[in-house]
Amino acid sequence: MDSKNPFFDNIEKKTHVKKEDIFAIAESVSNADFSDPEVVRKLIARIGRTAGVPVSKEKEEAIVKAITSGNMPSNFSSLSKMFGPKK
Repeated sequence: MDSKNPFFDNIEKKTHVKKEDIFAIAESVSNADFSDPEVVRKLIARIGRTAGVPVSKEKEEAIVKAITSGNMPSNFSSLSKMFGPKK
């Protein structure tokens, strides 16, 4: 990935997450075993801490189950409905 790409600057501005942190997370997932729930939990916790977003146990379990079972939504709309606030 090219860290000089303005795309990453835009992400940093919108999320307040340093692009160095984004690259570190991307590097850590490149060889991760997503069938291992503990690996997925650690990744969720790291992303939550980095972004400053608390992840409830309920939401963590839903994410872990979706990732480890291979049932992740294929589009952003479905993904945001899955993990967005309950109405």
